[in-house]
Amino acid sequence: MPQFAWEGKTRTGAVQKGVTDAQDAASVEAQLKRAGLLNISVKQQGGGLKFKLPSFGGGSIETKDLVVFTRQFATMIDSGLPLVQCLDILSSQQEKPVFKQILLKVKESVESGSTFADALAKHPKAFDELFVNLVAAGEIGGILDTILNRLAAYIEKAMKLKKQIKGAMVYPVTIMSIAVIVVGVILVFVIPTFAKMFADFGGELPAPTKFVIALSDFLLKYIIVIIAAFFASVWGFKKFYATPVGRKKVDAFALKAPIAGPLIRKVAVAKFTRTLGTMVSSGVPIMDGLEIVAKTAGNKIIEEAIFGVRQAISEGKTMAEPLQSCGIFPPMVVQMISVGEATGAMDAMLNKIADFYDDEVDDAVSAMTAMMEPMLMVFLGTTVGGLVVAMYLPIFKLAGAVGG
Repeated sequence: MPQFAWEGKTRTGAVQKGVTDAQDAASVEAQLKRAGLLNISVKQQGGGLKFKLPSFGGGSIETKDLVVFTRQFATMIDSGLPLVQCLDILSSQQEKPVFKQILLKVKESVESGSTFADALAKHPKAFDELFVNLVAAGEIGGILDTILNRLAAYIEKAMKLKKQIKGAMVYPVTIMSIAVIVVGVILVFVIPTFAKMFADFGGELPAPTKFVIALSDFLLKYIIVIIAAFFASVWGFKKFYATPVGRKKVDAFALKAPIAGPLIRKVAVAKFTRTLGTMVSSGVPIMDGLEIVAKTAGNKIIEEAIFGVRQAISEGKTMAEPLQSCGIFPPMVVQMISVGEATGAMDAMLNKIADFYDDEVDDAVSAMTAMMEPMLMVFLGTTVGGLVVAMYLPIFKLAGAVGG
C-alpha cells in the first residue's frame, strides 16, 4: 500500500505533519478532516515509474450520469433496500466502465466498514466535496434518501445553469470562427489571384484595394509567425492565469467587463445561494458550507469574499454584515439573507434567492444573445463585404474606362 506524507493545521493554528499508509490521497484527506485538521496537503512518497494504458470510451463521468445515479439511489434507499445492495444493483446496471469500477470500489469500502460518505470521498473525481459532505449529513441525520433527492435537484439545476451559459457562447463563437476562416481563405487564396491580375493590367489601384493586397501579402509572408504567436499567447495566458496574481486580475476584470460582467455576477450569486442553501437545509454546519462554497466559486474575487464572510462569522458577526461590506453581492441578496438569519429560515431564503437569480440569468443570457446577433452579423457582413468591394473597385474602374 502506498505511503502519503501529509500536513495540516489544527483549529488553533498549530501545524501537524505525518506519514500514512492508504489506498489514495483522497482517503488520507478524508481521515484528516474527520480528525478536525484544516488546510490539508497530501503527497505520495516514492512510487517509481508508472505506466498507464490509454482508455478508449467511457472514460468520463458526466453530470447526467451522476444525477441518474443519485435519483435511483434515493429511490432504493427510500424503499428500504440495504446500502450495499443498492450499490450492487446500480453498479451492475452502469454502462460506463469507469463509473462502474468506482461504484464497485465504493461498495467494497462500505462492506469493509467505511461509512458511505468516507467511501465516496476516496473518489473525488466522481463525487466532489459538496456531494460527500451532504451524504455525511444525511447519514448522521438518518435522512439519506431526502438528502440524495436534494442533491439530485441541486445537480440538475446547476447543470441547467451551466448549459445556459454554454448555449449563450455557442452562437458568437461560431460566427467569429466562420468570419476568421472566411477572411483567411479570401486573403490567402483569392486576393493573390486578383493581385496578379491587377499587376498585369497596370495602372493605379484604389486605396482600399492596395490595403487589402498589402494585408494579404503580410499574411502570406508571416502566416507561420502569426499562428505561432496565437498559440504562444494562449499558452502564456494559461500560465498567467495559473498564478495567484494572474487569476485574481483576470477574475476581477471578468466581473467588471461591460457585457459579461453583470452576467458572471448573477451566475455567482445563483451558484452561491443554491449551494449554501442546499447544504444548510441538509444539516451541514454553516462554516463548513461556506468553505466548500468558496472553493467551488470559480472566481478568485468571489472566493476571497466568501472566505472573508466565513472569517467574520467565526468572529461573531452575522452573515449579512460581511456580505454587504465585500461589495460583490447585490443589496437585495444581503437584505434577504439578513431576514433569513433573523427569522431562522436561512435555507428557505437562500433557495428563494437562487430561484430568483436563476430566472435573472436566463433573462440576461437571452438579452445578451439578442444584442450580440445583429452586432455579429454587421461585423461579418462588413468584413467580408469590405474585402469583396475592395477587390472589385479596380474592375469597376476598368469597366468605366472601357465604356468611356
